[in-house]
Amino acid sequence: MLLILYLFLMLMMISNIIMFLSIILSKKSFNDREKCSPFECGFDPKSAARIPFSLHFFLITVIFLIFDVEIALIFPIINLFKMTNFIIWSKISFFFIIILLLGLFHEWNQNMLNWTN
Repeated sequence: MLLILYLFLMLMMISNIIMFLSIILSKKSFNDREKCSPFECGFDPKSAARIPFSLHFFLITVIFLIFDVEIALIFPIINLFKMTNFIIWSKISFFFIIILLLGLFHEWNQNMLNWTN
């Protein structure tokens, strides 16, 4: 128990020393306001909070999330190719790809993929 306490204290000391050295040695200048300010979805966070938000940023985020989930679901299907029947695997994969293509076609028809109107 004493050994664990000793190791914990040593790790805390080392991590604190490293953090302290990084604060001292960093070359951060506070003169540049633009570099120090956060950039949030295309608008200035220091301006009025009730300005209209561009819907294009939101739509691009939703499309990215949809395709990100698609990739996360396609990877296990590829790994299942070795373990399942080929006909069942191809039917499930084809059905899944058709659903994704129909969603993409719907987004295309609703003009969600066009950046400008």
